[in-house]
Amino acid sequence: MSRIINRRHFIAAGSAAAATPFLLRGASAQGAWPSRNIRMVCSYPAGGQTDLLARAFGDYIGKQIGQTVVVENKAGASGSIGAAEVARAAPDGHIMLCSISTTYVMNRVMIKNPGYDMDKDLALVSIIPGAGLLLVANKQSGVKSLDDFVTFSRKKGQVNFGTYSAGSSPHMTINELNKQYGLKIEPIHYRGEAPMWTGLLDGTLDVAMGSYTGAQAVLQSNHGTVFAVHSKKVDAIPEIKTLPEQGATSKFFTVSGFSGWSVPKATPQPIVDRLSELCVAANNDPKVKEVLATFALEPAIGHKESNALYQRELPTWIEVGQALGLEPA
Repeated sequence: MSRIINRRHFIAAGSAAAATPFLLRGASAQGAWPSRNIRMVCSYPAGGQTDLLARAFGDYIGKQIGQTVVVENKAGASGSIGAAEVARAAPDGHIMLCSISTTYVMNRVMIKNPGYDMDKDLALVSIIPGAGLLLVANKQSGVKSLDDFVTFSRKKGQVNFGTYSAGSSPHMTINELNKQYGLKIEPIHYRGEAPMWTGLLDGTLDVAMGSYTGAQAVLQSNHGTVFAVHSKKVDAIPEIKTLPEQGATSKFFTVSGFSGWSVPKATPQPIVDRLSELCVAANNDPKVKEVLATFALEPAIGHKESNALYQRELPTWIEVGQALGLEPA
């Protein structure tokens, strides 16, 4: 009997320990972590994909550590306002940044002084590899493949191709397709996906490129045809081939971008490890699963894999971004 009781006590003690804040070790130890609520700064507006990811993962993390994760939207300047605030914060594990690869990678090309240096000021905790972005042609164009699009573009001369911002993945895609095929595709920049897709609906655009979720209004109304995806297939439409599968050769079509979390660079490694573990564990949470499915996203990966992906894709993003020839704002 005592053997059973001891085993039960052992299990109960182990469960309690898992929920108990751990102590930081070493000279910089500050005691138990977390000792208060955690701020998760989302560097994009409320209601969008990044915000919904921040809230779903933040809710899960908060439940596991016994503290509230408070999401604060600090949008503006392609995410640099929120990123700069986190970069300047105390590295004590009580603040996180939730943002996208534009903030982590492209701002160094697009903005003269973003207020932070990703490599010196921030440390990646976990990322969600980007989903394949859809290339959608106006139904009247008759385009159903990349070859069709090249033929259509050469015949029309100037093609209006919508992007959701200057320096975005669609903008770089246009530049790379123009170089390979000698086309004259004209980027038409919008402030976000919603007005861009409206531009395709009203006939202003011949083509637009963006997320599977964002494109639904166009696709469900039968105003557009998906003829390619940027770099990786989308599970919901597995029959649609990627640009490389259809002959596009740019290195840019092998990278996909990402969403994810970071903390101030000097945050103690045990906290980074724990937050990374929690982000990965959150993949199994029903609310997180729902958000990932809504945006056709892959699960979050740990900080070691995240940093490996970041280092692997960074040179291509920088090279292709600089090739746009845009003057940093």
